[in-house]
Amino acid sequence: MIQNKTLSFPPYNPIGEEEAAAAAAVVHEGMLSDYLGAADVKFFGGKNVRAFESTWSDFHQVSHTVSFNSATSALIAAVGAIGIVPGDEVLVMPYSMCISATAPLFYGGIPVFVDIEPYTFCMDPAKIEEKITDKTRAILSVDLFGQSSDMAALRQIADKYDLKIITDASHVPGCPYNDGFAGTFGDIGVYSFNQHKIIHCGEGGAAVTNDDGLALRLQLIRNHGEAIVSDMKVKNLRNMVGGNTRFPEIEAAIMVEQLKKLPTLLRQRIDLADRLSEGFRKLDFLTPPTLRPGSGHVYYIYPLLFNEEAAGMDRTRFLENVKSLGAPVYRFTGGYIKPLYRLPVFSRKNEFQAGYPFNLADDSASVNYGDAGCPVVERLHNEEMIVLSCNYPPMTAADMDRIVGLYEKAALMK
Repeated sequence: MIQNKTLSFPPYNPIGEEEAAAAAAVVHEGMLSDYLGAADVKFFGGKNVRAFESTWSDFHQVSHTVSFNSATSALIAAVGAIGIVPGDEVLVMPYSMCISATAPLFYGGIPVFVDIEPYTFCMDPAKIEEKITDKTRAILSVDLFGQSSDMAALRQIADKYDLKIITDASHVPGCPYNDGFAGTFGDIGVYSFNQHKIIHCGEGGAAVTNDDGLALRLQLIRNHGEAIVSDMKVKNLRNMVGGNTRFPEIEAAIMVEQLKKLPTLLRQRIDLADRLSEGFRKLDFLTPPTLRPGSGHVYYIYPLLFNEEAAGMDRTRFLENVKSLGAPVYRFTGGYIKPLYRLPVFSRKNEFQAGYPFNLADDSASVNYGDAGCPVVERLHNEEMIVLSCNYPPMTAADMDRIVGLYEKAALMK
């Protein structure tokens, strides 16, 4: 797949004839969406939506799946479903897609950043308790890059302080964790079906839960809950102003087919990632991904740690060398994304009137973000982390070997 001079990465495309046929069947039938904003069986969506939700629940061994038009919508709904209100604090990840930290803002919640583990890059349980106050209500963790957070430790803390756990599991569909799957050990887990994910339908997402009450609240927030709560005799009306974040029939039909392919797609990604790790372990200036005990890794992104001293150059120089050897730079980037506490919504706090909701904090230090007390994120982002996106079909083991060889050559270019 990789050419001689410039490394050529074919696009990842898990969509095939099965998905095309499923989508065409929906179009032929003519029912592209089949919801009603009323206390009716169609409140829960059409036959393809319900079939997908049932299939996803069975695969991930959970009681309920509630599909959404995006994982962003699902995360916002999850915050509403657990009852976050203005002034409540939610512990969040500083190194993830922005909605992982901004979702609480939609209900007036105050995000409080917790640093990450230096080798798995998920929220560090050892850093959580120092951030808990009388206003802390929830933990919004992220299973970053392809493996689970330390859910046993998070659950122990959550039970101690009576906190809810929302897991952003966008990177980990089908990832084994202990006796289940990543994303299913909190109160609500959220998966993404965005175009860039391991399986997708263009745009979409889903929330999973084993709590009947939370499942209904998610469904109400998804589909005009304020118009339905009376007929459904819902007693807890907190955050029960719903919207329209419903999952259409075409996307649901596509996801039924995508889920059938997930085990094979994961095996291919894991095999290619293992080949990379085998090669990178021979280079003393790089550390391949570290797996958490009890967790698999599905390598949505392949992260490396770069050792400047061992390489004899800084990361910037090293990646310039990689680029000069013909690798597209977006495939080999220094750091992941900008730490979220650097976003204007947190640094300026003026997206809403009068600094809301940050002005509701009892302790101004908790919203004086700066570097948010996250030295591990700062070090990884500025100096050590390199992320790759190349371990997917139709790439081959030989392609992975070429990439390792390129890294070895780049380190010799002093």
